[in-house]
Amino acid sequence: MITITRLFDFPYYQLEKHNLSKSLITKHNGEWVATSSKEYIDQAKSISRALLRLGVQKNDKIAVITSNNRTEWNIMDIGILQIGAQNVPIYPTISEEDYAYILNHSESKFVFASCEDVLDKLNKIKDQVPTLQDVYTFDDIKGEKNWKELLDLGADDSNQDEVQKRMDAVEPSDLATLIYTSGTTGRPKGVMLTHNNVVSNVLSSEERVPMEAGDSCLSFLPCCHIFERMILYLYQYYGISIHFAEAIDKIKDNLVEVQPNVMTVVPRLLEKVYDGIIAKGGELSGIKKMLFFWAVELGLKFEPYQVNGWWYEKRLAIARKLIFSKWQQALGGNLKVMVSGSAALQPRLARVFGAAGIPVMEGYGLTETSPVIAVNDQNNRGWKIGTVGRVLGGVEVKIAEDGEILCKGPNVMVGYYKDPEKTASVMTGDYFHTGDIGEWDEDGFLKITDRKKEMFKTSGGKYVAPQLLENEMKQSRFIEQIMVIGEGEKMPAAFIQPNFAFVEEWARRHDVNLGNTHIEWVQNQQLIDRIQEEVDTFNERFGKWEKIKKFELTPDVWSSESGHLTPTMKLKRKIIKAKYKELFDKIYQKNY
Repeated sequence: MITITRLFDFPYYQLEKHNLSKSLITKHNGEWVATSSKEYIDQAKSISRALLRLGVQKNDKIAVITSNNRTEWNIMDIGILQIGAQNVPIYPTISEEDYAYILNHSESKFVFASCEDVLDKLNKIKDQVPTLQDVYTFDDIKGEKNWKELLDLGADDSNQDEVQKRMDAVEPSDLATLIYTSGTTGRPKGVMLTHNNVVSNVLSSEERVPMEAGDSCLSFLPCCHIFERMILYLYQYYGISIHFAEAIDKIKDNLVEVQPNVMTVVPRLLEKVYDGIIAKGGELSGIKKMLFFWAVELGLKFEPYQVNGWWYEKRLAIARKLIFSKWQQALGGNLKVMVSGSAALQPRLARVFGAAGIPVMEGYGLTETSPVIAVNDQNNRGWKIGTVGRVLGGVEVKIAEDGEILCKGPNVMVGYYKDPEKTASVMTGDYFHTGDIGEWDEDGFLKITDRKKEMFKTSGGKYVAPQLLENEMKQSRFIEQIMVIGEGEKMPAAFIQPNFAFVEEWARRHDVNLGNTHIEWVQNQQLIDRIQEEVDTFNERFGKWEKIKKFELTPDVWSSESGHLTPTMKLKRKIIKAKYKELFDKIYQKNY
């Protein structure tokens, strides 16, 4: 049996142990097209042979940019890694300026781009990248070089011995990838992860995310993000058939088609799914509506391991049969578990999906930790709602005096590329400073309370933890996004982007004339008053000095494309504050 020590060992292990006829599955022209374990490896070898013929050397950098997950990404990944080169995945939605920065900083030799949208961005900046030799596309685009040309170039296996020598020479401690973090401030940082960094994380996570060979999954979180990428290797290890979702707006259809057993999610997706379900429940009438909301209320009290007692479990069984079974069907009918990362999961979502028999295991980590530090585990009484679980085996965590989480282990990066100063600034010996504030509970579960850098003091000297406030407020169906402000000011306040889809429905139900544009909507006093009620409700959970005293609604939809959010949906606080300077001045009566 193959011993896995390098990332490209995973598909070979899968071929030897599971040999799937459907390993990687992507939809083309309305049909799901499967690639077997053997085809996966054969095509990766062809890519390796072709890259050698193109002159790719050990430690050369090759960028891969895809707008959606697909089979080709994984084949390229293995083909690059097994000749000792490094895969530099890039978020498709970042600015052209950031494309140019990353390609130059990494000195990438080749770029593989998924589609015309990505190619258009590349074409605008590729002349600014002197190391760039060529661009290939995955989609067939007239006049452009296509990745299939490399499959053809590598069809001749006469240099396979050279590929094998390169594979044999790759050590677990060798650099595997540069992942440029979508920093909320400043230029992206190139996180250097070795084969062992990620392999150790995959194998340690294996015991926490129980799956079975023959299961299927739906992959839609960007594979350029280390969370989804690590999980893709884990799926390969388990012998899971990986279906790649067509696009974010097709997930609902793909779930019904694929009927996956497992998938990774981010809290924002679960919020949208939940809001959609609740909206449908609101359209019911009579006994059906009453039963629906009875089940939801019951679900919001859910605790794992039948902690609530036999009478609660009896009612839950009824709710599952009458109501929650329909939720399961809407998500394909076979989901055994979802793994959530990237941001804090609201406990109400963990409870209600757990009650529905679709448990969500929340985890925690960073790109710099490959990524998982801790994760909940349904087995072994390792699931506790409101926490990110217990720390992975082989990983050490300690809480510094100021509450910051420090992490040590084989998963911790070897540093930031070409930036020893930044690397030194986040390391104390072998411990990585996460920048997150956390605490242990009485059962050894880790709880994240805030980002160290994002906590601020008001002019009265009181500390405010904005993420705690934001996570509470986002439970409101009226609030899509919120950013708490007030550093150095007399009180906390907030910018709020309303959930425009829900607001439209609310206005229709209550016969409110919002106007024709979002600019008019956010100035509508009835809407402002209604959102004030929501803010007041959630404010009750916080101390007097923490309460949001004022807010302003913004007419824009916050997104990564418009610069409000990173590709992983985190707030770019400095940019948002600058965008809404006038609203900030209005709240704090500056220049008045």
